Amino acid sequence: MAQSARLEFRVRAEAKEQIEHAADLLGLAVSDFVRAAAEARADQVLRNHALVTSVPTDFFDSLLAALDEPAQPNVSLIKAARRRRDLLKS
Repeated sequence: MAQSARLEFRVRAEAKEQIEHAADLLGLAVSDFVRAAAEARADQVLRNHALVTSVPTDFFDSLLAALDEPAQPNVSLIKAARRRRDLLKS
């Protein structure tokens, strides 16, 4: 079994009543309700943070500059366009 740790915090009286009511509606102890809610929110924040990709500023700037340049078709793209044009003519 994983070792547990204690976490304490204060809430407004109205928030405490709301939390107690919500926990009661679910048939949970307040501590179980709060723990589950906090763990779910922490998981969500960590997942969202993991989706953010950080890159060096100079790399990002050069990427944006390259995207601003007009498209230059390569040899394969030119051949594919010719094949498509020839197929559509037939």
